Amino acid sequence: MSQRELVVLGTASQVPTRHRNHNGYLLRWDGEGLLFDPGEGTQRQMLHAGVSATQLTRIAVTHFHGDHSLGLAGVIQRINLDRVPHPVDVYFPASGEVYFERLRHATAFHETAVLRPRPIDEPGPLPVPGARFALDAVRLSHPVESFGYRLSEPDGRRLVPERLAALGLAGPEVGRLQHQGALEVDGRRITLDEVSEPRPGQRFAFVMDTRLCAGVHELAEGADLLVIEATFTDADARLAEDHGHLTAGQAAKVAAEAGARTLVLTHFSQRYPDLGQHLADARKHFDGPIVLAEDLLRVPVPPRQYRPGEGP
Repeated sequence: MSQRELVVLGTASQVPTRHRNHNGYLLRWDGEGLLFDPGEGTQRQMLHAGVSATQLTRIAVTHFHGDHSLGLAGVIQRINLDRVPHPVDVYFPASGEVYFERLRHATAFHETAVLRPRPIDEPGPLPVPGARFALDAVRLSHPVESFGYRLSEPDGRRLVPERLAALGLAGPEVGRLQHQGALEVDGRRITLDEVSEPRPGQRFAFVMDTRLCAGVHELAEGADLLVIEATFTDADARLAEDHGHLTAGQAAKVAAEAGARTLVLTHFSQRYPDLGQHLADARKHFDGPIVLAEDLLRVPVPPRQYRPGEGP
C-alpha cells in the first residue's frame, strides 16, 4: 500500500521554544519526499523522525524569512554528504534567489548530488519531472514575497471486483482492459467504465505565513489535508493582520468554507505556552478533524473519499 503522511519536524514561528523547533514539514507521498520550509534544526529533527536525506526528492520554500529557510544550508549539505543518487528539485520565490544561493553555498563542502533550483516568478503549475501529481504555487500576502503550495493527484478509476466477476473477467484480461480501455469478450465489447467507478484524486495544501487573501482560499479548496499557519489566537487578530499572519479561527473558517477534510494548525507564536485557545477558536468554525501540530508528529493523509455508493 502506498504511504502518504505528513511528518511534522518543527512547529514554532519566529522564535523556537524548548518544545518547538523552527518549521519543517515532510510530506511522504508514495515514493516521493517533499520537504517544506526547512528552518534551523531541520537536519536534527529529521534524525529524530527517522527521515534520511535520501528520502528527499523535492524541497519547497514558501519565503525567505529565517524560520522557514535557515535550515536549507544544512539540508543541502547533508544531501551531498549522503550522495543522494537522484536529482532534488528546490522550489522558492525567484525574488529571493540571492538568499537561496547564499544558503546553498553558505560554507565549503564537496558537491556530489544534483540539485535543480526551480525559482518561481509567477503563480501557477510547477515543473515536477517524474511525478505522478501536479504541484502548483499560489501567491500569498506577507511582508516578503511568499507562495503556498498545492499538490493534486489526477482523478482516476477504481475497479469494482463484483462487476469484474459478473462478467467473468480475471487475470491478464483485467490488465489488458485497464491498458486498452475496452476489450472484446465472447463477441461483446466491455469498456473500462462498465467495471470501474470514479476514484477522486487526493489533494494536499501547504499555507504558511500570510494574512487572509484569495490565495489562502484557493490553496485550501477541497484539500484532503490542509496544513496552515495559525500563529495567533483570535484575540490577537490585529497583530496577525499587522504582521501578515492568520489566527486559528481564520484558518479554521477557511478550511470549513473550502471543504477541507483534515485541518493541521501549526506555526505557533512563542507567546502561547498552551494552545487550548487556538483549538477553541478553531472549533467555532470547523467541525472536522483538527490537529494541533507538535514536533515529530505523524499525520496520515485521510483515505480516499468516495462518493455515496462507490464503496470503500
